[in-house]
Order: sequence, then structure tokens, then C-alpha cells
Amino acid sequence: MADGYPEYMRKSIEKVEKTREKRAEITFDRMTPDESQDTLEKYHPDYRKEGKKELEVGPSKGELVPTELSTLLESPSIIDPSDINLNQIDYDVDLLIVGGGGAGTVAALWAIREGIEPENMLIATKLRHGDSNSMMAQGGMQAADKEVDSPIIHFLDAMGGGHFTNDSDLLKALTRDASEIVKWHEELGIMYDRDEKGEFVELPGGGTSRYRLHSAGDYTGMELMRVIRDQARNHEVPVLEFAPAVELLTDEKGNVSGALLMNLETNEYYVVRAKSTIMATGGFGRLHVQSYPTTNHYGATADGLVMGYRVGVPLRDMDSVQYHPTGAAYPDQVVGLLVTEKVRSLGGQPVNKDGELFVNPLETRDVEAAALIRECYGRDQGITTPTGMKGVWLDSPLIDVIHGEGTVASRLPAMVRQYERFDINMTKDPILVFPTLHYQNGGLVIKPDSSTPVNGLFAAGEVSGGVHGKNRLMGNSLLDFNVFGKRAGIAAASHAKKSPKPSKLSLNHITKYTEELKNSGIDVSDKSPLLLPEYRGKKVLERHLDVEVTL
Repeated sequence: MADGYPEYMRKSIEKVEKTREKRAEITFDRMTPDESQDTLEKYHPDYRKEGKKELEVGPSKGELVPTELSTLLESPSIIDPSDINLNQIDYDVDLLIVGGGGAGTVAALWAIREGIEPENMLIATKLRHGDSNSMMAQGGMQAADKEVDSPIIHFLDAMGGGHFTNDSDLLKALTRDASEIVKWHEELGIMYDRDEKGEFVELPGGGTSRYRLHSAGDYTGMELMRVIRDQARNHEVPVLEFAPAVELLTDEKGNVSGALLMNLETNEYYVVRAKSTIMATGGFGRLHVQSYPTTNHYGATADGLVMGYRVGVPLRDMDSVQYHPTGAAYPDQVVGLLVTEKVRSLGGQPVNKDGELFVNPLETRDVEAAALIRECYGRDQGITTPTGMKGVWLDSPLIDVIHGEGTVASRLPAMVRQYERFDINMTKDPILVFPTLHYQNGGLVIKPDSSTPVNGLFAAGEVSGGVHGKNRLMGNSLLDFNVFGKRAGIAAASHAKKSPKPSKLSLNHITKYTEELKNSGIDVSDKSPLLLPEYRGKKVLERHLDVEVTL
């Protein structure tokens, strides 16, 4: 196989190889709480004050959010309400699900179980059914189903990882429902990794005290979506593709009563009246907060946050953003793509240019990311790529040393293929990594049944906030969309069954919000939701970062 690394990188790799045998036998101590906090404050992007702005309007006025998000939240709508004929209803359903990823699809399946006929619901999605972060998730899903584990221990792990800012009721729901979700997945035919005895192969993750990560190779999200999406298709759930929601609709009482969709191919609008609406639009990774590359799919542009906020749903924990510690840093063609935490769960170690292990591989994601940034920009111990990006080595060949030859190839097949395309053999050579924007920790405020403070509107998955506090643990996102997708489907179905059809549809909340923006004196030259990211001209994403850290 050809060598995908330039000669100067190869010299650093030789140092990694020389220290490998010794490192295989040592354990790097976890940071103390004081050390973790100090590292976060000095190096994590969340602690850069210039990267955030205080909201001046709306239900979360005064809260800090990334400046990239504040621009969208404090912009007028892309539509003019006077141009929309709300008397012409194109779809009249009991349940509208906005978003066709994991949370939305799971919600549809459980709504059917609650008695909503498939023909009386609609999934409206921006791209194709399944195009989502759920499909791209790699590592696995946490569930405490071993005798040495329990939902309580899982709860404590996640609460600590979230810096004790999680909504305890939401987190209780997440951890209590986990084992039932696994059983449901087994019934559907999802194929988790098992050992020769047929038992689940479970791994640790950053910040976890037990081995509870259920995975399917390193394509767990794809396996979950394969089965869940097929199940929805078997039920013949109507799906409208390439038709994102651009605004929610309300009735005369201010209750959410459906949404206005836009056909991306024709630019025509569709009016959808619904007794219950579930927001499942995912996160905001494609905003490239603080100019970081991202692991997120193309449609992750915060649309659900914008629509929910305008209709009156508060936001929480939006001052915190998750940067996955190990995004690809080389070659340029894959910069920012996820290098699953499972590489570290299996024993891969982050090491600097001299082959030195500088952090415990399984710190929580925010601490791990900050440590990598510190090594590259605080200690100048990173490796610089030909285009100027810095990174550290993730010693993937160490996995085969620990578990036996062939483990990397069998347990991380997607990763191996990703690098083989560029003549890099991660079973023999380490891979270069640097933190990448990965997950929206906060989101719309919800209750344990996934209802929002606005009647008729429910939210599930990454668009919602509170479950993970200010930092999500590995494996809790796939669990999140299953637990709260289920709860949203059940609660929204119950609400629809006891609610009359909205008598009058309105966009009055859009007009009021625009007036509030004008009265605040905010520059309203931009409009939102964004719908799709912009990569032309000056807005082309840089392939290397000018990372600023506080030393």
C-alpha cells in the first residue's frame, strides 16, 4: 500500500511507534476536578467570551448563545405572512413530524402504537428520509443492562459529564428507559455486536464508570436507521422529502397547529394543519460555530431552534457546544469528519508529536477536546499539516497490540475504509485528529413527555435541551432520540386524539416577533431559518483553523 503521509510526518510516526509498547502497559490518570476545570477554562472554545452574544429579544432574552446562532434567532422570517394563503390547506393531519431523522421516525412508530393511523400523519423532512446526524452516528448507544450496572449509575455518570446542569427529570427518563429501548431494538431486528456466547459486547466511553456501550461495528447509527426507517416504510407512513418547515402555524389561542413547508425544488409553500406537531429537526453543526469544521450532516442548520423560539419556546444550555475531541485533521479531504470515540474505547491513545501520551483517552468529551487543543496550541506539541492545520496522533494500531491483530479491521471497518481511500492504513499507522464541532448540547425546553411550554408542540432529539446539560456523554445521543422520540410520539398522539382540528390558522407570532426585532434596534438584514449552509465565495469553510486560546 502506498504511504499517505509526507516524510516529515513519517518521522513523528516513528516516535509514536517507539513508545507504543511501553504505553500499552501504562494508565494515564484522569484529571482531578480542579485540573479539568482549569483546562476547560483555558482551552475549550466555550470559554471564549467573544464567541457568544446575549439575546436581546424572545423568551430567552438575556441568555448567552453562539454568535452564529444569535444571528439566526434575531432575524426576521424568510417569509412575508401576507404572501401566504392559510385558507388553502394542502395537508390536514392529526400529527405532523418535522424532521425525518432518528427522533422523528421513532416518534412516528410509537404514535402508530398509540392509535394514530399512518394516513393521518406526515413526516416532512428537509432532505431524504433518514438524512440526519442519526444516520452518521458511529460509536454506539448506552444502556445499563448488566448486573454490575444500573440506571442510577448511568444517571450519575451523565449528570457528572453534564457538569450537574442536566434536567434531572429528563435524565431520569433517559436512563430508566434505556434497557427497554434495547429490547425494542432486538424485537425490530437491530444487530448489535455480540460475543461467541450471544451476549452483547459492551464498551466504555469517555466519562463512564461502566461498560454499557452497545454498538454495531462503527456504523451503529446507520444500523439503527436502517431498521427504524424500514419499519416506518412498512407502515406506509407518508413522508414528504425535500420539503423543510420554514415556520410553525398557530391558532387564535397561540397553540401550535401545524407548519408551513417549502418545496426545495419548486419554492412553493405547503400549508399543513395538524392537531399535534413534533419538532425533530436536529442540531446546528452546519453553523460552524467559531469556524470549526463539523461532523454534522448537510441540513443541520438550527431551523427547529429558530421556529420554536419565534413561537415562544425558551432555549436552555445554548452557551455550551460539544466539540468532539477526535475529528479527522488529515488529509484535507476528510477534515472534520468524525473519528469515533470507539477508537479510544478500544484502547487507542492520543499522543503528541514525540509519541507521548498526554491525557487519559477517556476523559469527558469537553475535557478531552480541551486537552488536545492545549497540546497543539498551548504546548506546541502538535503536528502541522501541509495546509497549516494542527493535530495530534490517535494511535489506532495500539488496539491490535492490546486486543490482538485484526481487531481494528473487524471492530472499526468504516474507519478503516475511510482512510484506505487516501492510502493510510490505520491498522499500521496512527491517524491525525483535532476537535471538531459535533453536537448541540442545549436546545428547546421540554418536559419528560417531550412537550414544550407551547401547547400542541413537542420536541425530541438534538433540537431539545436539558437531557445532557452542558456536555453530552458518548452513546447518549442515540439513546436520546429513541427515548424522547418514543415519548414524543406517545404524548403527541394522546394530545391529537383529544384535540379538535384547529379552526383558524395564523402566522401572527411571526409579525409580532418582527416588530419586537425592529423595536429592539437590532440589524435585521439577515433572514432565517437558514435551511441550507452557504459554502460559496467568502463563506467557503477554511480547511485549517486559527484557534485562539486563553493562556
